[in-house]
Amino acid sequence: MTVTRCEIGADEALAMVKTAVEHAKSNGWDVTAAVCDPRGGLVAFLRTDNVIAPAESFAMDKAFTAATLRKASGDFGTRMSEKPTLSLGIGTRDRLITWHGGVAIFSDGVCIGGIGVSGAADQEDVECAEAAIRAAGFQTTA
Repeated sequence: MTVTRCEIGADEALAMVKTAVEHAKSNGWDVTAAVCDPRGGLVAFLRTDNVIAPAESFAMDKAFTAATLRKASGDFGTRMSEKPTLSLGIGTRDRLITWHGGVAIFSDGVCIGGIGVSGAADQEDVECAEAAIRAAGFQTTA
């Protein structure tokens, strides 16, 4: 059997992290931005000069979460908080993160990856991610 995959390309991913970082800079925010393919592999990464160091791995984990779960990392956080048994297990799962700022990237109803932004406030991170998705001509939902 042959499997055909549709996933974000390097050129599109690089353009998206640039857009996210430029959007942040235009608002005076320091962020990191990362794009992963649907399996969670890092495709592109960029940061502003003065962002805090932990934001780098946070952005990568937000992108990983959004890409592999095919939903926003904040939506995943809401689901985890609704069921105590789920929230107890999240701490044992490497790379899955429940904070806002990770957004799945869809093209024609197919999840082609995820973008994660970290360093600003929750809604500002989401704003940067969604601006990058729109500018690239993709969608945030199937």
